[in-house]
Amino acid sequence: MKYAFVFPGQGSQFVGMGKELSENFKSAKEVYEEVNEALSQDLFKIMVEGPESELTKTANTQPALMAHSMAVIRVLEKEFGIKLKDKASYVAGHSLGEYTAACAAGVFSLADTARLLRTRGEAMQQAVPLGFGGMAAVLGVSFKDIDALVEACNDENNLCVAANDNSDGQVVLSGHMAAIEKAVAVASEFGAKRCVKLPVSAPFHSPLMQPAAEVMAKALEEVESHSAQIPLIANVTAQVESSKEDIIKNLIKQVTGTVRWRESVNFMKEEGVTDAVELGAGKVLTNIIKRSQPEIHAISVGSPSEIEELAKNL
Repeated sequence: MKYAFVFPGQGSQFVGMGKELSENFKSAKEVYEEVNEALSQDLFKIMVEGPESELTKTANTQPALMAHSMAVIRVLEKEFGIKLKDKASYVAGHSLGEYTAACAAGVFSLADTARLLRTRGEAMQQAVPLGFGGMAAVLGVSFKDIDALVEACNDENNLCVAANDNSDGQVVLSGHMAAIEKAVAVASEFGAKRCVKLPVSAPFHSPLMQPAAEVMAKALEEVESHSAQIPLIANVTAQVESSKEDIIKNLIKQVTGTVRWRESVNFMKEEGVTDAVELGAGKVLTNIIKRSQPEIHAISVGSPSEIEELAKNL
């Protein structure tokens, strides 16, 4: 058995996340309390009680998803005596999930990761005025064939790029709102089965996020970091990175760069990964891996019963 542990990105959050873990495990509750303290905010209350509009603010979503994933890791360690570094061949995370992966690999402390993600969320939201940019998911067109659609939606005033290469036939575009709306209108002419505008508040992973990349470069420079104890597959390279310098450099590039998730999953398969375990909220990455590489056994683990089942099998 060769394990990769993966961590979700924005869109996997839900009101009520963390409640069951906190009620069942003191170690999970301690994680949420530590994140609250780091942010000087009762983020856990928003996670458990909402409202959804507050949880989906990117400055709350990003540290909340990380906290939930790290609570699962803490429970495995404290309640079941299982350390991730003893079981994981690789860690990887989708977009903000790469920060969770870095935290899980010992690159950053829990408190620093929470503060970095709060900064990242605020910087990404402030980089572009509300309504100025957006994102759309294109289904049925592969990454290698997306260029024609992207080119058709670009002009001298409007930018559109491929932001997420999630899997064969699922690419997410990001850019100016006019370009995204054009993509939705004309995608079928370029072979897409569907093109759906996403409910996000900014054009993530596009050059429009350059102001946020500059903020993150400064924030990452100031935080204490260590080389990874577990090999980390980076979003922008789809390759293993272990040195703290390379991990930080890639996290800065990731703000404006493409999330190469399809290639990351292919890399896992090529390296002999047999099992992928998504730790935290939702099943988005689990479902992508099942579709992309069905030979990899993929599961999601976020509830007490799922943690207990995983602990039995590790």
